[in-house]
Amino acid sequence: MGRKVKYSYEFKLRCVEEALNKNRSIKSVATEEGLNLSNLKFWISFYNKYGAKGLIPRQTQSYTLDFRCKVLDSISKKFLSLNEACLEFNIPSRSTIINWQQRFEHYGIEGLLDKPRGRPKSMTYKRAKKKSDKPLTREEELLLEIESLRAENALLKKLQALIQAKEAERNKKRKP
Repeated sequence: MGRKVKYSYEFKLRCVEEALNKNRSIKSVATEEGLNLSNLKFWISFYNKYGAKGLIPRQTQSYTLDFRCKVLDSISKKFLSLNEACLEFNIPSRSTIINWQQRFEHYGIEGLLDKPRGRPKSMTYKRAKKKSDKPLTREEELLLEIESLRAENALLKKLQALIQAKEAERNKKRKP
């Protein structure tokens, strides 16, 4: 299942062609279509550089750590704006770069690494010790018996505490 796209390819292409080919101002096209002016300018710049393919909505894309570093480095060294960086590196959304910048400021290079999404594949739990073919020594048998007796003792203590709590509650209800 793909992500939901706010503006279709056909809509973007129609708006860009109206602004470029029909000698209409970008502002009038944006106002007529109910668009933000900066979005239409962004689409036009992608159309001018990459053609009609630049307007095609893209599936979620994964960028390498080197690519992310290269983008952030060129923004700081060449003093590129977000729009210019998106256009130069063919990144469809300015928010992608903004997220990279924020994560880099907070966490450094570690923040630019991909994080696994969703639930972990395997739950962590204690595994029972593997039984070996060798018989247990007398000491191991006694340790296992002590462990089971301690567990049984703890269970009985909790049960006794619950019984006493219920009896105390009944006694409170009887004595008004």
